[in-house]
Amino acid sequence: MNVYGPKISALLEPRAPKEGEAAPPAPPTLNTVDIESEDGKTFYALGIALTSNTLSPFKGMFTAGEIALIKKGFGDGLLEGQPLVEMEVYGPKLNPFLQQRVVQAAEAEKAKGSAYLEQAAAEEGAVKTASGLVYKELQAGTGAQPAMTDSVEVHYTGKLIDGTVFDSSVERGQPIVHPLNGFVPGWSEGVGMMKVGGKAQLVIPPGLAYGDQPSGQIPAGSTLVFEVELLGIK
Repeated sequence: MNVYGPKISALLEPRAPKEGEAAPPAPPTLNTVDIESEDGKTFYALGIALTSNTLSPFKGMFTAGEIALIKKGFGDGLLEGQPLVEMEVYGPKLNPFLQQRVVQAAEAEKAKGSAYLEQAAAEEGAVKTASGLVYKELQAGTGAQPAMTDSVEVHYTGKLIDGTVFDSSVERGQPIVHPLNGFVPGWSEGVGMMKVGGKAQLVIPPGLAYGDQPSGQIPAGSTLVFEVELLGIK
């Protein structure tokens, strides 16, 4: 879910004025940064939006010194300055370099997640399945239990282990209807254990979720925590 509106690439595409339409005003320029001005806040928001759309999978993977170098390269690229390195040499190194960072971050995240899973499994009423999913019933359901071939109507809130909410149908005020076998494996297994009217907490290890690849606001290697209410079977 993109909380910052349309992708920046779409916003920056030039558009010719329609017949009879005045040309758009020239974009504001600032020689110095003034975050208190409206233009300054807009430029700052542009930086946040670019990061959210392009670099969000790499949040938390760089030191302050590394970020300073990224900002330097970003500025030189925008100003069409002379690159300080040979891009023919270093351009091909970018993907392997970033992938290595993702792997390192995933391993650190998995270590934290493993400890969280063990703690969750030790809670009263929690069950750890053979796959590694930790299932805890919060409210018993009284209806039918879905089959993998069914579509289910659910309300849910998804969190990282630090409590950060990354998605919530509850906040949107709109449950979803989706084939049970179309979710990540941990979701399909956990919701398949529920009965209509029930609520449960699912603690899903990365191997049953998004694995070692980041996904939107979800860092690589993340253990995910879902609170799910099964509203119906379609």
